[in-house]
Order: sequence, then structure tokens, then C-alpha cells
Amino acid sequence: MNPADLRYAKTHEWISVTDGVATMGISAFAVEALTDLVFIELPKVGATVEKEHSFCEIESVKAVSDVYAPVSGEVIEVNEPLADALERFSDDPYGEGWIAKIKMSDPSQAEQLMDFATYQKQCEEEAG
Repeated sequence: MNPADLRYAKTHEWISVTDGVATMGISAFAVEALTDLVFIELPKVGATVEKEHSFCEIESVKAVSDVYAPVSGEVIEVNEPLADALERFSDDPYGEGWIAKIKMSDPSQAEQLMDFATYQKQCEEEAG
């Protein structure tokens, strides 16, 4: 996926929406900040997630970080192979590095997320 076509949460999650389903992952900026990833606790299929609430965790050598749902809805698919191939986050964070697919309960939530240019500005400010 082209990062310029995605929507972003302030907490560095991205989504791509097709037919009311948001494919989501974490941005390249977040992967770089986390450094060496060692474990991901994937969400469960069928779980209900709420926008801006933690729904899975990623562990790096530095810390355990929550991953927040960028939209509310039901987890309908997870990227199971990701658990055994964490290098996909750094190799292809916007493709093979997706985490879950969420059937959105309110598709308008996607419009509330940042576009690429706004997200890039946030990343520049955080990088200092």
C-alpha cells in the first residue's frame, strides 16, 4: 500500500479502508521508534474494539507498547504469520506488516484520522 493513500492515528497506527473494512498496522515511524521487535500479541478474531483503546501489544527490547484501535468495530481477520515474522514490520510496514482487519461500526471514523501530510508533520515534530 502507498503510505500517502492511508489515514493515520496520533498514536501511529494506519488504516486502509475498503468496503467498510479497515486494514490496519503501525507506521514505519513507529516501527523505527520501537527498534528491535521481539513479540506481538495479536488481537482475537471476533473481538470488539473501540477507537483509541488498546487492543494488542507489541514488545521490543526497549518496552511493551500498546497498539490502539484507530476505528471501532469487530476484528474479522488477523495477520497470523506476523507473530513468527516480526521483520515484516520493518521490511514492509504498509503491506505484509498489517496487523488486523476491522469491520468498522462507524465508517465516518476513518475521516477523522490524519492524512499523510498531516501525519508526516506530526512525526517531524516528535523527532524534534
